Amino acid sequence: MPLALLALAIGAFGIGTTEFVVMGLLPEIAGDFGVSIPTAGFLVTGYALGVMFGAPLMTVLGTKVSRKRMLMLLMGLFIVGNLLSAVAPTFSVMVVGRVVASLAHGAFFGIGSVVAAELVAPHKKAGAIAMMFTGLTVANVVGVPLGTLVGQTAGWRVTFALVAALGAAGLIGVAKLVPDLPRPQGVRLRHEIAAFKNTQVLLAMAMTVLGFGGVFAAITYIAPMMTHVTGFADGSVTWLLVLFGLGMVGGNLIGGRFADRALMPMLYVSLGSLAVVLVLFTVTAHNKLTAAVTVVLIGALGFATVPPLQKRVLDHAHGAPTLASAVNIGAFNLGNALSAWLGGLVIAAGLGYTAPNWVGAALAAGALVLAVVSAALERRDEARPTTAEGSTGTAPQRQAAVHS
Repeated sequence: MPLALLALAIGAFGIGTTEFVVMGLLPEIAGDFGVSIPTAGFLVTGYALGVMFGAPLMTVLGTKVSRKRMLMLLMGLFIVGNLLSAVAPTFSVMVVGRVVASLAHGAFFGIGSVVAAELVAPHKKAGAIAMMFTGLTVANVVGVPLGTLVGQTAGWRVTFALVAALGAAGLIGVAKLVPDLPRPQGVRLRHEIAAFKNTQVLLAMAMTVLGFGGVFAAITYIAPMMTHVTGFADGSVTWLLVLFGLGMVGGNLIGGRFADRALMPMLYVSLGSLAVVLVLFTVTAHNKLTAAVTVVLIGALGFATVPPLQKRVLDHAHGAPTLASAVNIGAFNLGNALSAWLGGLVIAAGLGYTAPNWVGAALAAGALVLAVVSAALERRDEARPTTAEGSTGTAPQRQAAVHS
C-alpha cells in the first residue's frame, strides 16, 4: 500500500476523534458554558448536520480544484474549526466551531476514497479505502478515550487544541505524501450530478443509511443499556466503547480485504449477520460477558460494510465519482441520525433500553433486502447485451441496443 494512504489515515484519525470525543466531554463543556446537557448536545447534532450538508457543498465548491489541493484545504478548514472550538468564548461560538470542522468531514472522506482507490491496482481498491478508514476506526480505540481523559484532567479546550494539531499533521502528510493526481478530463459538475441517476448508486447509498443505522440504533443508547440492563458501572462504558472500536478496526480491514474478492457476498454476510446479532443483543445484554462480546461483533459487522459500500458507489459512479462518494459519507451520518431518533422513540414508548436493538435489526435487514435487489438488477442489466447480440438487426442497431 502506498505511503500516501498513511497521510489520509492520519487525517481520518483526527476527524474521527473530533466527531466522537465531544460525547464524553459534554458534562465539562456544559458546566463551563452554564448550559444544560441537552443543550450541549447541539454540539453533536450540529456536527452531524454539518457533515450531511457539507459533504456535497464542499465537493461542489472543489470541482475546479485538484483533489490533493482540495484535501489540503479541507484539513485547513478542520484545523480552523477545532481551534475555534478550543478558544470559544461562548457556547454559540463553540457550535460554530463544530460546524466549521464538520464541513471538512464528508468531503475529506469522499475525495479521500477516490484518491485512495486511484493509488492502487483495481483489485486492491477496497483495501486501500479500508486503509484510509482505519484512521477513523482507530480514533475510537485510541483518540476518543485519550481525548476524553485529557479533557477531564487538563480541560476540554486542551483536547480540541490537540485535535487541531492532529489536523496539522494530516495537512503536512497530504502535502508531502499524496501525489498530485491529474483531474479526469471533461468531467464537470453536471457529470458528477448525473451519477445520482444511476439506480445502483442510489441503492448503495440507501444500504449505507440502513446498514450503518442498524449499528447506531444500538450504540447510541449503549450507556443506559449497559448500566440499567447489564449492570455495568458507569465508568465501564468507556471501555465498552473501546471494545466497539476494536471491532470496528477489525471489521473495516476484513471488509476491505474480502470486498476486493467478492463484494456482494461480503455485503450479504455482514448485513445478514448484523441483523441476527442485533436481535440476539436483546438477550445477551442481560449478561456482562455476552454483552461485551456482542458489542465487539456489532462494531466488526457494521464496519465490514463500509469499504464494500464505498467501493460500490465508486464503481457505479465511474467517470465522476467524487460527489457521489462524498454524499455517501453523509449517508452514514443520516443513518446515525435516523437510528438515534427511532431508538429514542421506542424507549420513550416504554419498550425498554434493549428495544433499539430491534430497530437496528430491522434497519440492517432492510439493507440486506436492498443488497439482494441491487444484485438482481445488476444481473439483469448484465444479461441485456447478450440478448441484444442474439437479436436480428444491423450491426449499428445491435451496438445501440448494447448501450441502451
